[in-house]
Amino acid sequence: MFAVIKTGGKQFKIAKGDVLEIEKIEGAAGETVTFTEVLATGESGKLAQIGTPFIEGATVTAELLEQTKDDKVIIFKKKRRHNYRRRNGHRQPITIVRITDILIKGAKKADASEAAAKKAKIAEE
Repeated sequence: MFAVIKTGGKQFKIAKGDVLEIEKIEGAAGETVTFTEVLATGESGKLAQIGTPFIEGATVTAELLEQTKDDKVIIFKKKRRHNYRRRNGHRQPITIVRITDILIKGAKKADASEAAAKKAKIAEE
């Protein structure tokens, strides 16, 4: 299953287990983050649902791995024949996250105990 989410003014196509570098969001390493701006979902390359603009009740949860800075971007200004040169640099703060779950239409994350109970019930029948 995949989803398209919007965060930091950008859109990302994600699947469970993906690791992303996104614009900085608040939180410390190890915390769980929820993205509610889900634009589209699908299965194995086939588009299942498109939001208008977002899919109602769909959420994506992710684990915050690290708060860091991106590579340095050099800003260089020059005006020819005026002896004007300015060199500057910038490192954008980013957050690295791992996608843990994609939930559609208010579906709740299945607990291991619930799954075990269903398996036991099926085994009894």
